[in-house]
Amino acid sequence: MAKPCLLLQLRPERAAADDEYFAILRAGDLDAGDVVRVHMDEELPHVELDDYAAVIVGGGPSNVSSPEANKYGYQKRFEPRLKKLVTEIVGRDFPYLGACYGLGVLADVLGGEVGGDRYAETAGAQTIELTDSAAADSLLRDLPRSFRAFVGHKEACQDVPPGATLLAGSSSCPVQMIRTGQHVYATQFHPELDGHGLAIRIDAYRHAGYFKPEEADYLTELGHRETITVPPEILRRFVTRYRGE
Repeated sequence: MAKPCLLLQLRPERAAADDEYFAILRAGDLDAGDVVRVHMDEELPHVELDDYAAVIVGGGPSNVSSPEANKYGYQKRFEPRLKKLVTEIVGRDFPYLGACYGLGVLADVLGGEVGGDRYAETAGAQTIELTDSAAADSLLRDLPRSFRAFVGHKEACQDVPPGATLLAGSSSCPVQMIRTGQHVYATQFHPELDGHGLAIRIDAYRHAGYFKPEEADYLTELGHRETITVPPEILRRFVTRYRGE
């Protein structure tokens, strides 16, 4: 029997967290029994990596680059333990897929600069461009060179982290996907997100500083017009690759 994936979530907003969870199940063609779900805002228990096929870290309102005094109380509790776990993941080249915050924490562990000075993106779709390095990558091979994906973040990698390979970027955010080693991946965009999920997050984070509250309905409408196909395929390939080995 294949080992489960470990999903580490940091969204205290339960509607957004539940949608993220179910979207990952759908994109990965997974059943509930295939995923161990952890709400890090409640607790991050000790993790034995050998119990899992892969680790997935989602997004949320936390920012790696926030001053310690400005971090949420639950972030102050889980983040040191998560950084220790991600350090082990990098050291072992253990299968990992981080999205949004999941990219930020990986970049921080690698010694990269994560901050809000440049490259923040409002909630909505952006055109993502694969790099030449993506052509030889098993998760990205034969995918369209350009595709649409949903984003929404206040911080970003200010450059490619040390030791990482840039796999995708965009005009507004140059670091959209990286790989370090052979099995550790992260995206700034959300590979699980569709228009319905974007609407849930826009409602949940209407006053969280990602966009002007009065823009929420317009951004929701724009999201419903998008057809997003490549990002969930990347997630499906990740799950298939590591749960099938």
